[in-house]
Amino acid sequence: MDSTATTTPFSTLIRTASHEQHTEAESSAFMGDMLGGRLGVEAYARYTEQLWFVYRALEEGAQALREDPVAGPFVRPELMRTAELERDLAHLRGAGWREGLEPLPATAAYAARITEGARAWPAGYVAHHYTRYLGDLSGGQIIRGTAEKTWGFDRKGDGVRFYVFEEIANPAAFKREYRELLDAVDADDLEKQRVVEECKRAFTLNTAVFRALDEVFPRSA
Repeated sequence: MDSTATTTPFSTLIRTASHEQHTEAESSAFMGDMLGGRLGVEAYARYTEQLWFVYRALEEGAQALREDPVAGPFVRPELMRTAELERDLAHLRGAGWREGLEPLPATAAYAARITEGARAWPAGYVAHHYTRYLGDLSGGQIIRGTAEKTWGFDRKGDGVRFYVFEEIANPAAFKREYRELLDAVDADDLEKQRVVEECKRAFTLNTAVFRALDEVFPRSA
């Protein structure tokens, strides 16, 4: 492994090493079309459904990790999104939104990997936690703004609750604190490299979900 790993802050190492995969996820055709207003609200609803499966895995897994020395500090109630996703889905789909709901195969694979990490590899779970929640506090706000303007949701209201972190008054400060937690992770260089690779995998799994949605909602839609 590169010797710079011992001197570069872990949060910086993760961000720079996974940049390519992160960019690929952000530049997916589905996300580009959705943010560009070229897809209807049905595409947004289907995307929100897939997020529910991912965050259910993240947050069910978190319950057993609260006291874990590595993952425990990252389990923060103010981040939890499942309840907000369910509120959004009730708004988008109605009270019976759970009926017949199934994840896309790519989503099922993503959620399964998160569950596996929560059960057997807490540091790997942290990789998924980082890629999801810091993304929600950053680029996720662009999605919220687009959804409000494109499909007429009330500002920070039902339909976009997932993106509204009411208990985080200062997202920038929170993200700085989160990166400090990453930098403080007690792991050797080999384990840190494994976490970096899991971050890359997380972005790749996320991109696979976008590609699956792109097949459901092709550019010609």
